[in-house]
Amino acid sequence: MSSEFLSIPQRFNGPPTSGNGGYSCGIIANHIAGAARVRLHIPPPLDTPLALECNSDGSVALREDGILVANGAPCELQLDVPPAPGLDTARSARARFPCYEQHVFGTCFVCGPNRPEEDGLQLFPGPVGNWDLLACPWRPTADVLNEDGEVRPEIVWSALDCPGYFAAAGERLLHAVLGELEGERLAPVPGDQELVVYSWPLGEVGRKLYAGTAIATGDGVVLARARSTWILLDKR
Repeated sequence: MSSEFLSIPQRFNGPPTSGNGGYSCGIIANHIAGAARVRLHIPPPLDTPLALECNSDGSVALREDGILVANGAPCELQLDVPPAPGLDTARSARARFPCYEQHVFGTCFVCGPNRPEEDGLQLFPGPVGNWDLLACPWRPTADVLNEDGEVRPEIVWSALDCPGYFAAAGERLLHAVLGELEGERLAPVPGDQELVVYSWPLGEVGRKLYAGTAIATGDGVVLARARSTWILLDKR
């Protein structure tokens, strides 16, 4: 086993006092080859030293003072991805984003409308015709790219997170948090063009809601995909 310490900067929050679920999963998935399943056990703390443990079987754990925050392992992602809507469709859908007036986590790095412009990802997916598919455009900013001009992997995982919530919740404003994210980057995500992020519901059982999310180029090439599990905390 090898280990190192890292922390989740305040900028990458989901709820105000904990890490965005997708970003937190992404820093674990960075150490797993291929598709990965990452489960969050407690809200990931911000600006706190966390021990990242990489095990010989390919699994990874993230701990705070010995307490398990999250763990991940390779997986076979079983997910059918629908064709991507075009950019014009995604732009129109964004205008129907449902939660500008009421948002459970208004300062979320990925989907918070109360962030300063370009401080977050500003992914605001709205329904494409109906609630079976949601979409929005995404133009990554320079500060989320690596030296090759590609979106950093943990930012890709961030973008695969919150759009799934809106697909799972549909027209309802639900207080839910990410419990698990199974994700896969199929190709580098370029930072020099406008992309389409889209999501679709996959049903719900009890307090768990499920959704699929994908990132595609403007001409429909799917670059990344994920299946998310959301835990319903209460209904509003």
